[in-house]
Amino acid sequence: MNETASLRARAEIDLAALRANVRVLRERAAGAQLMAVVKSDGYGHGAVPCARAARAAGATWLGTATPHEALALRAAGLDGRIMCWLWTPGGPWREAIEADIDVSAGGMWALREIVAAAEAAGRPARVQLKADTGLGRGGCQPADWPGLVGAARAAERAGHLRITGLWSHFACADEPGHPSIAAQLAVYRDLVAYAEKEGVEPEVRHLANSPATLTIPEAHFDLVRTGIAMYGISPAPELGTSAELGLRPVMTLAAAVALVKDAPAGHGVSYGHHYTTPADTTLGLIPVGYADGVPRHASGSGPVLVGGKVRTVAGRVAMDQFVVDLQGDRPEAGAEAVLFGPGDRGEPTAQDWAEAAGTIAYEIVTRIGARVPRVYVNETADEVTGGVPR
Repeated sequence: MNETASLRARAEIDLAALRANVRVLRERAAGAQLMAVVKSDGYGHGAVPCARAARAAGATWLGTATPHEALALRAAGLDGRIMCWLWTPGGPWREAIEADIDVSAGGMWALREIVAAAEAAGRPARVQLKADTGLGRGGCQPADWPGLVGAARAAERAGHLRITGLWSHFACADEPGHPSIAAQLAVYRDLVAYAEKEGVEPEVRHLANSPATLTIPEAHFDLVRTGIAMYGISPAPELGTSAELGLRPVMTLAAAVALVKDAPAGHGVSYGHHYTTPADTTLGLIPVGYADGVPRHASGSGPVLVGGKVRTVAGRVAMDQFVVDLQGDRPEAGAEAVLFGPGDRGEPTAQDWAEAAGTIAYEIVTRIGARVPRVYVNETADEVTGGVPR
């Protein structure tokens, strides 16, 4: 038995699929640079390997949420442009400046801390100003934009920073035709025009996330930020399936069946006995649970491919395991159970699990825990082989 086959569970990450997805997204946003977003450990896929694969496929920027994520990329030897945007007071501004990382400022407090850190570092910071054009999360409100731009320009003239970008984020780009899309575009254009009138010469202007990259070409500007789509998952069912969008899911989550046993009719299964066997049957024990990221909300509904058939989680998902009713089939212990993958071998997809759990596919892949090892395939080859990667 090889090492991969002997694992309790594994998340196979097809880096050729990721590279192919990056190329598709670059084609969809021709004329704009592409930022590969690798926050949250590459949406659960592994930040460093995915960042390297994305770079190899032509991504010119890398993006993270936290500065510590960005600094980890630098520590791993990734060069080129890296941006991070989720800051709190007292963050590692100086370390980020010294690592030549673009930092984001959406308020005056951040700008003040950036200037102080730049003075301590003895070098100008690379700063991107973020506007809140309607999402209502981070970023500067339009009414406060002149003050932030003015202060940033003064700091730029003093040599403390370089304004490298002007950016914002959509609220409803995954809902085609939503009125907020046009409204945010108009606000963003106005705020960019104001900043440029005040002398800002940004390297990049960017607003588009994954759904906007795929469906809103007028939002591409100089740079698009691709997160979930890079990992081959549709940003929203309304936009189309992964296959319809020309994308291939990168992660396959599989486990080894731990036990197959007979059970009589009327036998309760798992905590609370929310499932009772309707007839004499066989039960299969799958050794992953909510501690591994399998959503408990998919109890009784999560699909699993075992022995060539899609089964459903029988009863509650527990911390480390769940059960499937094999309906008399008898796969050997150690047989493969595929929770999700690209779907071309009949296995469920992350979207199927999202629907079973009442959530989004982003959450399904991102929540897969650290005790599930990532096994990287097609690290150098550009071809994606048919079926689930081996």
